[in-house]
Amino acid sequence: MRSILKSKKGISPILATLLLIVIAVAAVIVTYAWVITFTATTTDNAGALLQPENVRFYSDDDIEITIRNSGTGNAKIVEVYQGPSTSELEKWDVRDYDPDTQIVDAGSSITIDIRLDDDWESGTIYYFKVVTEEGFSLPFQAEAP
Repeated sequence: MRSILKSKKGISPILATLLLIVIAVAAVIVTYAWVITFTATTTDNAGALLQPENVRFYSDDDIEITIRNSGTGNAKIVEVYQGPSTSELEKWDVRDYDPDTQIVDAGSSITIDIRLDDDWESGTIYYFKVVTEEGFSLPFQAEAP
C-alpha cells in the first residue's frame, strides 16, 4: 500500500507556475478587450448633450425652439413633440429647421419652428420633447408670455 502512494507524481512547481502565468495573462487580455469595446460604444453614444436654450412664442401660433448641443458629438433631430401635458404629447410636422440638415453639431445650436393648430395662450405651460436619431429624448416645458 505504501508503494502506491509514493509512486504518484504531479506536475513540477515550474510547470505549475508557468501555467498560472499563462492563465493570468489570458484573463488580462480578455478583460482589456472587453473594456476597450465597452468604453468605445459608450462614449460614442454619449457624445451629444442636448439642452433647451430658448423657447420663443411669436406671432399668434408660432413657436421657435432653440436646442444647444454642449457635448462632444453631433446629433440629428428626427422628431419633435408638443402637447398640453407630458402624457398628451403629439408628434408635430416641423415647419422649419435651421440648419435644414436637422443636425446639431457639437458646441452649436439648432432652431426649430413649429406652428400650432390654434393660437398659443399667454400664461399657459406648453410641453415639448425632442428626439434624436440615436433615440435620446429631451423633454422640457415653457410658459407662454
